[in-house]
Amino acid sequence: MDIVCSGSSKKISGDTRNNWVTMMFVTHNRYNCFRKQIYIDTCIQAFHEIKRFGFEFGDFGFAMNHVHFLVNIPKRYSVQTAEIMLKSHSAKKMFETFPGFRKRYPRGGFWSGYDHYESTGWKNLEESGAYIRDQSNHHRIQILDDRQQKLPNLTAE
Repeated sequence: MDIVCSGSSKKISGDTRNNWVTMMFVTHNRYNCFRKQIYIDTCIQAFHEIKRFGFEFGDFGFAMNHVHFLVNIPKRYSVQTAEIMLKSHSAKKMFETFPGFRKRYPRGGFWSGYDHYESTGWKNLEESGAYIRDQSNHHRIQILDDRQQKLPNLTAE
């Protein structure tokens, strides 16, 4: 499992609110879509594209069929609106990048209707982050790193 931290889980100076939420999204029919690192990277990239609307992300933890993550939701969005934005954009990005997912999800629903979220205060922010980072041990899984590797520079002398 790949653990990713955006490094933005610290309080921004001048920002007095705390709207950090621990979320979990499950894939539709609990298909094991996050076995490969390239799928995880694409999903994380899709979530980070939402930053332009004021979202901040903490740690991500992927199991085979779900993702846990920390998100600081901007004041202007409700948790439900944020969930819709995150799910729809990440699903769109997954289908654009991997057209083969359309065979598994012909109706276009990458995420299931199930969701879990809970408010995460400053006192238990690190505790939640530790749980999210420990998803591979918690579920006893190993993610295949199938990203394209760079070859070392071979130069003729």
